[in-house]
Formats: sequence, structure tokens, C-alpha cells
Amino acid sequence: MIINSVRRKSILPLAIHRAEWTIQPKATAFQCLRFALAGVGRFESIMYFKQVMIFTMDYHRPDLRLFFQLNVFYGLLLLSNLAYAGAREIDGFRWEGVERIVAIGDLHGDYENYLEVLRIAGLINKRGKWSGGKTHLVQTGDIPDRGPDSIKIIEHISKLARQAKKKGGRVHSLIGNHEAMNMYGDLRYVHPGEFKAFVNRNSAALRDRYFAVLMQNLEAQNPERFTSLPENYRTVWNVKFPLGWVEHRQAWDPAWNPEGEIATWVLENKVSIKINDTIFLHGGISAYYCQNSLESITEKAHASLRHYDFNNPGIIVDEFGPLWYRGLSGVEPHALPATVDAILEHQGVRQIVVGHSPTDGVIWPRYDAKVVMIDTGISHAYGGYLAYLEITPEGLFAGYPSGKLPLPSNDEGLVSYLKKVIEKNPDNSNLQERLEVLLNPVTAEPDGMEETSAHNAVGDVATAQTAAAETPAPEPIPICGISP
Repeated sequence: MIINSVRRKSILPLAIHRAEWTIQPKATAFQCLRFALAGVGRFESIMYFKQVMIFTMDYHRPDLRLFFQLNVFYGLLLLSNLAYAGAREIDGFRWEGVERIVAIGDLHGDYENYLEVLRIAGLINKRGKWSGGKTHLVQTGDIPDRGPDSIKIIEHISKLARQAKKKGGRVHSLIGNHEAMNMYGDLRYVHPGEFKAFVNRNSAALRDRYFAVLMQNLEAQNPERFTSLPENYRTVWNVKFPLGWVEHRQAWDPAWNPEGEIATWVLENKVSIKINDTIFLHGGISAYYCQNSLESITEKAHASLRHYDFNNPGIIVDEFGPLWYRGLSGVEPHALPATVDAILEHQGVRQIVVGHSPTDGVIWPRYDAKVVMIDTGISHAYGGYLAYLEITPEGLFAGYPSGKLPLPSNDEGLVSYLKKVIEKNPDNSNLQERLEVLLNPVTAEPDGMEETSAHNAVGDVATAQTAAAETPAPEPIPICGISP
């Protein structure tokens, strides 16, 4: 909150002695007004200004002119407070003074459930238009893949951002690993409906031209390979490259089209942002990126996405990078509590909110609520579990179709919280399984990632064994490092 940041930075001369009020009341009052007009310390300015008036009248009771002048100062101070009331954008990555934040996790092409979770959170009306007032909505990435309606979601959330801004709110769309994958060409998880969404009356002719260019290049570069193609090659090729595939690449991949509409939209978004005392991002911040600024993380990702180099893809495929990292969400190697604390201290926040790792239907706090997982599986591809995180001055809340619950502030409260979630969602068997694990913890080999970057996938066991034998032992993970 603004008032907390003011106190931490000691912007105001809070140690002013009463004698200073009595000796130079107007000068001290003007100082308070100057700070308030600068947009900092306005609440403290008003509080101390009231004191200067009380003390001044005690010592200058007959001076009605001074009393009038101080009242003029006080009126200006109140006006400055109104002028700066509400949320304030510090820079492109940081906001403060936001009264209500709603965060939703991975959507994976499920347009209807995306709209429904926004309705549950009170952010859109029956016509799908913004009704959230000054609320800030954060979507932590992974809009595309696994479902057919990624384009519909992107188009709607882009319109919603414009509508929210007019009402004093904001919509923050962050970059997830699936946005990056679609840009650099890893299309393993693209739903057939996503290609179909690009189909138009010119799609067949466009695909024919693309195929013709491929064949011309193949004939020129490898005539033997060209002449050995099987008779059904084009039929097989059509299956691999359905109608809409070319348009998809033109929209997503800057190498195909530097001005592609969706690529442009992705590159307008951040990897991570800070609102009040919370950081939001898709995967997580690992020990290797602990000291990196929010700006540097996004700059690195944007640079890799604009000019993708398969041999040096950088941060966007790094398993410890902000798009892929799951160590904050319970996947080995787990983030150490000391690392979590170091990240929070470095960024000046109280908690980190992440998506990416499905929770099967529950907004889930970890590390005594210093980390909050919000990928509940909104898409039907992951169960269709609707939920959102709400942050207000009153605290952190998990929103479900059946109502809201306060999040526990420490791990000791997880069992009680989960039981309440189960009462609201009795049909979700995954929640009962999670409760049983909490009540009866066992040591087990952690499951592997639900998905991996294509760059990190090993082709076969023999290759993996050879690599393990030839690779020296890795250096220990730092507590709080920095990625240059």
C-alpha cells in the first residue's frame, strides 16, 4: 500500500518536534502541502497538518489571520489528497494503491469458462463487458493450446482491457510458456480448433502456395530426397499442416510476419508485474533469477521471442526461468524457504502469485502464503474448475462459484481451509485426495512436469544415460542468484 511504502522510505519529516510547529507553523504546513502535491505521504501530511493547527491555536490563539491561512493550507491539502486518491502506476511494471485485485490462472482455449470465472468475480456483465470498476484483473498467462478458442479469448481480453481502463480499472495479461511456444513454433499442444479459427476462403490457396515453395526449395537443395517422396506425401503433409496452419504462423511468429497481430499483442505484455505488495507471473522466480529486476526478466523474454535462436533460446525455454519454473509450486527441485524470503525481500513484496502448475480446483497457498498457486484448471482440458484469487485491504480470498473463502496465512491452516473448499465443491474428488495427503504425508518420488520445453526433452534412454555419464555434477543451486 502507498502508506506503507511511505513509511518504509521515510519520505516525510515524521520526527518534527512540537516546537517547530509553534515557531514556524506556516512554513511547516507548507512543507506538508508540498509533499502531498508531489503525490507522496499525503495521508501522513493530513494527519500532521491537523496537529499543527491544534498546536498553533494553542500558542497563537488571538491570531485569526494565521488561523485563516492555515485553513486555506488544509483545504489545499485535502484537494491534493483527492487528486491522488486511488491506484497509481509507478512505472510499466509496478502499481500501488489498488483496492481490489482479481487474478486468474491458465485458460487454455476455454472461452466459456473464461467468461464464467469473470462473471463469478463480478468483472463482466451479462453481455461480457467490463463491470469491475477500478478492479485490476491479472491473467497469469497460458491462454492458448489444449482448447479451441484461444483467439476468441485474446480478442475479448484485449477489448476488456480498453473497457476497464476507461472505468479506472486495468487488465494485465502476462506471458506464459504456451504463448512463447506458439511464437517460436512448438505446436505440440495446439488444439485443431485453433487452426480452424484462422480458416477463411483463401486458406486452401495459401497453403498450396506454401507447399509449392517448399517443394521448389527441396528440389533445388536435395533433388534425391525430392524424387524419393512417396505418392501420398501431400496427403500426409496436409494432415500435419491443416488449413489455418499458415495463418496461425503469420499471426504468432515474428519470423513469418514481424507485424503479426497476436505476436504484437504478446510482446506488449509483461512476464511479471508488481501490484501493491504482490508479484504476479506465470511459472515462478527461481534462485537463479532471484536478483533480477522485473524489467530485465521481461526484456530477456521479449528479445528471445522477437529473434528466436534455436541454438540459444535463452530464458523462454529455461526450466528455471519464469515461464517454466515449478519449484515454488512443489515440483523438484523445490525452492528453499530462504530463497522465497530472499525473492520477497529483493522485490519488496509479501507474496508471489503463480499459475502454470495445476492444483485441480483449489487456490492453494504455500510457504505460509508467501506463494499462492492459482492455476485451478479453469479449462475443461484440466477439469473445468472455476476459481480466482482476490486481494483487497482485508486480505487474500479464494473465489469459487459457491462463494469466497479467506486464505490461511500459514501452513497450519491449510487443512481447515481445504475442508471448507471441499464443502463448497463436494464433487471434486481431487480435493479429497489432496486432503488425505495433507493428513497422511508420505515421502514419494515427485511426479515429472506435466509438460516440458521441447529443448529440454531427451530423445531416448540411451542418450539420457550417456549424457548423465559424461556430464559433471551440477553446481549447487544458489540461495539468491542473478541471471546476466
